[in-house]
Amino acid sequence: MKDPINICWLRRDLRLKDQAALYHALKGEYPVLALFIFDSNILDELKEDDPRVTFIYHEITRVDSELKKRGSGMLVCHGKPEEIWTTLVKDYNIQQVFANRDYEPYARERDDSLAEFLSSEKIGFNLFKDQVIFETDEIVKPDGKPYTVFTPYWRKWKQKLDDFFVKAYPSESYLKNLYKGKLPQLPALADIGFKTSDPGFPSRTAYTDKLADYAKTRDFPAVEGTSRIGIHLRFGTVSIREAVRNALGAGADVWISELAWREFYMMILWHYPKTATYNFKPAYDKVEWRNNRKEFEAWCKGETGYPLVDAGMRQMNKTGFMHNRVRMVTASFLTKHLLIDWRWGEAYFAEKLLDYELASNIGGWQWAFGSGNDAAPYFRVFNPELQLKRFDPKLEYVKRWVPEYGTEKYAPPIVEHTFARDRVLKAFKKALGS
Repeated sequence: MKDPINICWLRRDLRLKDQAALYHALKGEYPVLALFIFDSNILDELKEDDPRVTFIYHEITRVDSELKKRGSGMLVCHGKPEEIWTTLVKDYNIQQVFANRDYEPYARERDDSLAEFLSSEKIGFNLFKDQVIFETDEIVKPDGKPYTVFTPYWRKWKQKLDDFFVKAYPSESYLKNLYKGKLPQLPALADIGFKTSDPGFPSRTAYTDKLADYAKTRDFPAVEGTSRIGIHLRFGTVSIREAVRNALGAGADVWISELAWREFYMMILWHYPKTATYNFKPAYDKVEWRNNRKEFEAWCKGETGYPLVDAGMRQMNKTGFMHNRVRMVTASFLTKHLLIDWRWGEAYFAEKLLDYELASNIGGWQWAFGSGNDAAPYFRVFNPELQLKRFDPKLEYVKRWVPEYGTEKYAPPIVEHTFARDRVLKAFKKALGS
């Protein structure tokens, strides 16, 4: 008879240090096998050179190497999770499965389905909080309803924050309890249908150097003033608790508030999953989009004739990163200047951004358009030229990404600002009856 084991299923938590599910698994009765699944339900939607898959592969290889030093390793599978789990329960004598909770709609459906299957096999399924400081119903109004405005949410978030919520899980102290049986070699990236693509990933610790000056430098895209931690939070290569502890030590309150925004949007998506595809404010469904395909393609390529917009789009296309201030300007431009559906822009960002986070991306796009919770008012239309003068006055950022700016080769503006502003305000007033 096969020896009993527990499985820790790594998903958005690719680390051994301060890892909630791994800690609880290792504290259990049986040896722990670390598992990762390259989910074909997700991967089949991606291009074969998507750098995020390369990033994940690098991180899995790193974790596997750390586990091998302790006589263990990682079991890495590729396919549909439901089919893989059917095989795993036949191949191993699984007693309990441990994983960290994921709040996105697909992940919730996947985990609900798995819980039902494991229950039928008399196997426990244990989920833990790991990628956020506060989850689901931990920050709610006095009546138990979720906050839909950030400021009171942030006030309560800060008020509740104490040492307990940022204390590290000593998961590394229990690695002696790992599974020591023979495991197959990691599949090559090509085996799962992908090519290596590395545009240059930010280091895991670089963000700590940015915390002290973040509030002063974060709005200026020519300055390397943002933390670039997004991809590490997305895939859990950095613990959110460690990040907050470091920020508290640096007095980086503004940076911590950005982490709270991330959790705010996650919990909005948790409580209102329809906002993944629908406006949070249903009245905005009546806005008549122009959805001009040619103009959308010009926006995608960074050829709108508005230098700050074009610089941002080219930066993202080339590196997989766009400065947050510029994300707001490009999103506002697409939805308000061009009257193109925010879902088109959201999907393009989803394809290109290394740090793509479903909840934050949707929240940001609906904020820019005006249809989200706590969104910018519909009549606020960013003037890209004024944004350029304010946040890139020496044109350092623009000239880095749009070298032809100021020459005859640079495209003329795709639309005139005042005309576009008047047009979108009329569209809003018609839809909203104001």
